[in-house]
Amino acid sequence: MLLTWLISGRLKYISTQVAVVYISDIGASFLKPLFIVACCVTGPGLLISLTIERLLRHKGRLPPDLHTCERIFGRLAIVGAFIAMWGLALLSGFDVGRHPTEHMIFLLVFIIGVSLSAIFTVIEFRWLAQDYAEIDKLKRAYIAKAVIGLTLVVLAIVFGVTLFYAPDVGGVVEWLIAFGFSFYLLTFVYDLRMARVRVGEVSEEGMVEIH
Repeated sequence: MLLTWLISGRLKYISTQVAVVYISDIGASFLKPLFIVACCVTGPGLLISLTIERLLRHKGRLPPDLHTCERIFGRLAIVGAFIAMWGLALLSGFDVGRHPTEHMIFLLVFIIGVSLSAIFTVIEFRWLAQDYAEIDKLKRAYIAKAVIGLTLVVLAIVFGVTLFYAPDVGGVVEWLIAFGFSFYLLTFVYDLRMARVRVGEVSEEGMVEIH
């Protein structure tokens, strides 16, 4: 979408007073079908990634759940992703051109959902089995999640402020959030690559015996 805007000569969409167009403005134009498809794929992508990761832990192909808190935060992360998924899908349908109020509400829902999911996912790492063979690699992935998640939360706050007081900066911040969210999703690809080939190679019983 950004490439289309640049190639088309930086067309002025709904927010005609800004130097950098907002994603929502492009999404409300003739590219709305593409915008809806992208949002309806990205949101479920986060939810499915967290769900698959949870199933792999249950099967012992990632560090198994050994603590109640770990299970709780893991499920809360999925709930956050579920909220974000619906927020993203609905904001794409209720475009900023025809439904500005609804669009901003669902944008807020999406941001809150992603923030909660990221926070719960990072907190969950505290209870992971520290003698898991790939714990160092997994730790790096969670550090990346923490850094990207915190950055996205800060950018979301900045975006909310610049949206009203510095629209030109707001456009840049919105694109940074979009690219940051893409990198956040890639950290789950890294997690899933570490899933063991043989089911049950790391089991809850085995981890208990080690302790």
